[in-house]
Amino acid sequence: MKDVSVGICGLGTVGGGTFNVLTRNAKIIAGRAGCNIRIGRVASRTPREDIDMDGIPFSTDIFDVINDPDIDVVVELIGGYEAARELVLAAIKNGKHVVTANKALIAVHGNEIFEAAEKANVIVAYEAGVAGGIPVIKSVREGMAANRIDWIAGIINGTGNYILTEMRAGREFAEVLKEAQDLGYAEADPTFDVEGIDAAHKLTILASAGFGVPLQFERAYTEGISQITPYDIAHAELLGYRIKHLGIARRRDDGIELRVHPTLVPRSHLIAQVDGVLNAVLVDGDAVGQTMYYGPGAGDEATASAVIADIVDVARTVAAGSSQRVPYLGFDPSSLEDLDVLPMEDIQSAYYLRITAMDHPGVLAKVASILSEHGINIESIMQKESELKDGRIPVIILTHTVQERQVNRAIEELEALTDIDGKVVRIRAENFN
Repeated sequence: MKDVSVGICGLGTVGGGTFNVLTRNAKIIAGRAGCNIRIGRVASRTPREDIDMDGIPFSTDIFDVINDPDIDVVVELIGGYEAARELVLAAIKNGKHVVTANKALIAVHGNEIFEAAEKANVIVAYEAGVAGGIPVIKSVREGMAANRIDWIAGIINGTGNYILTEMRAGREFAEVLKEAQDLGYAEADPTFDVEGIDAAHKLTILASAGFGVPLQFERAYTEGISQITPYDIAHAELLGYRIKHLGIARRRDDGIELRVHPTLVPRSHLIAQVDGVLNAVLVDGDAVGQTMYYGPGAGDEATASAVIADIVDVARTVAAGSSQRVPYLGFDPSSLEDLDVLPMEDIQSAYYLRITAMDHPGVLAKVASILSEHGINIESIMQKESELKDGRIPVIILTHTVQERQVNRAIEELEALTDIDGKVVRIRAENFN
C-alpha cells in the first residue's frame, strides 16, 4: 500500500480526537482508503502531554506543517478566521490538499478558498464543519445528487438545543446557560451559540451545497434564543408545538431564504424530539422527499469521525494519482447560480404572537381587526383569566402562514394601541409540509 502523509494543525478537542482515532483505527482506515494514512507531522500552539506522539515530529509553529514537503494533506483544526485562512491558502499554494472542521472559515472565506483550490487542482474538504459527526454534507452533495433540493432545516447548534430542552422544565435561560457553561457545552462567551451565529455559518454551507449558490454568510438572518421564556415554551406545548432554534434555508423562484431563529415545530414531527446537545438536519428533495440526519453535532471523536472520512476521501485520490473529485459545493463552479438571499420581510411563515393586553372590553376585537386588515388569519387564540395580573392578561395567537412584511406592520399597529402593554412577542412557526 502507498503511504499518504497527513499533517495535523491544532491539537485541541477535535485535533486530539483526530490523532487518537487515526492511530487507534489505522488498520481499518487503511483498508477503507486503500492506502496507509500516516500522521507525518503535528503542530499546535500548546503541546498535549496526554497524547503519545510516538516519534511524530511536533512543532508549535503551524506553518511547519505546510512547509514540510512530505505532507500530502493538511488538516486545519485551529479554528477562527484569519490565521486559519492564511494557513489554508498557503497550503493550497504549496499544492497540498486540505481537510478542515472550520465552519466559520468556509462560510466567510469559502468562495475565495475554493477558487484558489480549483486553480491549484487540490481538494478542500469540510464535512466536519457542519453538524459534527453527522455526514450531512456528503449526503446532500452526493447522496441527493439527483434531487432538486427545495429546503433544508436543522438543529445545528447543540448548545442552543440543550438550553431550550432544559427550559421545558420551567427553568430560566440564564440559569440553564450557566449550567451549559459549567458542563463545557457553552463557551465563556456564548454569543456565537445562543445568538445563532454558529448555526448561520453551518446553514450558509448547507444552503450552498444544497442549492448550488455561492456562500453568502453576510446575508444570513440571525436571531438568538436569549429572549425565549419558559412561559412561551409552555404555551407553545399547549398549542401542540415545541420551540427549537432552527436554521432554515428555502429555495424559491425569486431567490433563497437563509435564516436562523427560534421556531415552533409540531410536537409530532421527528425534529421536535431531538433533545439535549444532539443535532438533526431535515432535507427535502423533489425525488426522495424528506430525509433527516441525526446524531452528535460536536465532541472530540464524533467530529474526528467526519474529519477522518474526509481524509480517507482525499487519500484515495492521492493514492490513485487522480484529480477526480466531488465539486467543493456539489456543483461544477460554472453551474453555480447567483441567487439573491431574500430579506426577512419577504419570507412566509405562521406566527406565534404573545400580546400583553389591558383587561378592557373590546381589546380582543381591536387586535383581531388589526390582524384582519393586514390579511392575517388566526388559527387559534388562547387567553386564561387565571393569568390576569395587575389588570393585564397575556393573549396568545397562532396565525396561518403569511408574509413577514404583513406581520411586521400589524405588530407596529398593535404596539401603538393604548390597550397593549409593551412589546409583542413574535416566534415563527414551521410545519414542514
